[in-house]
Amino acid sequence: QVQLVESGGGLVQAGGSLRLSCAASGRTFTGYNMGWFRQAPGKEREFVAAITRSGFGKYYEDSVKGRFTISRDNAKNTVYLQMNSLKPEDTAVYYCAARVGISKDATDYDYWGQGTQVTVSS
Repeated sequence: QVQLVESGGGLVQAGGSLRLSCAASGRTFTGYNMGWFRQAPGKEREFVAAITRSGFGKYYEDSVKGRFTISRDNAKNTVYLQMNSLKPEDTAVYYCAARVGISKDATDYDYWGQGTQVTVSS
């Protein structure tokens, strides 16, 4: 089992920045690729970014490329999502997730955090 706890969400004005953190505990963190997903009210959960176990492979959803950066610190068992130039359409609950293989499909992930709310005002 892997336990994931997100933090760092909040209310920010358009154009602002937030950094989300996801702390992992349980099984060896380096055994898992990590992903960030988000879900807005009335919408399906969607892929935002993913990072490989080593941290060298990074993948992004098109609408966040150039604005969001995923990273991980394996010594701290933590994955981050730096979000810059935030837009109102980025408003959602953000979730981190873990799985052995890399994937952009939420249904492939085995472990999930509880989510953290990000609200971007216009």
